[in-house]
Amino acid sequence: MKNMINYGKQTLDHEDISSVIKALKSNYLTTGPFVRKFENEICKLFGSKYTTVVNNGTSALNILAKSLKWKKNDIIITTPITFLASASCVYQSQAKVAFVDISKNTYTIDPNQLETMLKKYKRSIKSVIAVDYAGNPCDWESLRYLSKRYKFHLINDSCHSMGSKYYNDQKYAIKYADFVTQSFHPVKAITTGEGGSILSNSKFYDEKFKILRNHSMIKNKSRHWEYKVYEAGQNYRITDFQCALGITQLKKLNQFVKIRRDIAKLYDKSLKNDERFILPLHEKNKYHSYHLYSLKVDFKKVKISKNKLIESFLKKGIKLQVHYIPLHLQPFFKKNAIFKKNELKNSESFFKQQVSLPIYPSLKKKEVRFIIKNLLSIK
Repeated sequence: MKNMINYGKQTLDHEDISSVIKALKSNYLTTGPFVRKFENEICKLFGSKYTTVVNNGTSALNILAKSLKWKKNDIIITTPITFLASASCVYQSQAKVAFVDISKNTYTIDPNQLETMLKKYKRSIKSVIAVDYAGNPCDWESLRYLSKRYKFHLINDSCHSMGSKYYNDQKYAIKYADFVTQSFHPVKAITTGEGGSILSNSKFYDEKFKILRNHSMIKNKSRHWEYKVYEAGQNYRITDFQCALGITQLKKLNQFVKIRRDIAKLYDKSLKNDERFILPLHEKNKYHSYHLYSLKVDFKKVKISKNKLIESFLKKGIKLQVHYIPLHLQPFFKKNAIFKKNELKNSESFFKQQVSLPIYPSLKKKEVRFIIKNLLSIK
């Protein structure tokens, strides 16, 4: 095949392009009417009272870290099976990250092991960042129960799971978590190029987020040129034309997720009877949005290493990916995070077997069949 099949890719159409052109022809390129409209549309779709859109999902987490006033000796818990940003955001506040292992079957944070750590560190734990890995929702009922019992802020790093459902509810994220962060990177469910957001039901915090988004400037409402600054800030603003794209992309979210789920069904149907592969778990109360199709491969049975598999597929024009190298194995977190290696066995075992198969709305059926053919022919 001539073109490389990537693991993820944006899906754009004429409506998206027209919307961006309209914004580019307007009087605003940065913070303007499309930003506010995009925020309102996100609130409607995901059920939050407030939304602040920013320049990427990492910035959303950084703003949360500052707003929640994490400080030295505070502990923030997350999973090792996530992108760097879920943990890196903690260190700008001098707090510490602690890692809790994933569930062996769901690949999301294990509530039982989380409670063990909560009991151990008690009041030092200020927040838990749970990740809906690959688009599969966490056990949010259990996480919410723990947040009330142990009194910590619960954050849903929902960058994988826009369009997912929990108990048939697409608005579940903000119902269970205190704050929700999203990413609009090109490989995510919808895109603004780069971009992200913070959802909340708190007017106090939303006002704080919007101040921090713009250099911590508090503007005088009667004199447009005057402002005060009480703390150091940064520029986390997103452009108006990015938000114009986000508005049209949001309209297609459910359609995009349906196509992803159809592709996942093709993978499931073709691979389910091959004992060399372990497919993503299907749970009755969860509607998986398949940001990733995360396949586990028994490399002992296929008799080929992970590196060799990825290299051989690359030669055939298929770019597999790995999500993720466990964070506690990275030199920085190995040195600075709180964890015990023998308590993260599920994460390490998962990493040894995991590969992400291509999945995105514009992926053609013939390309899916080509990928499946090559998987089944592994020797």
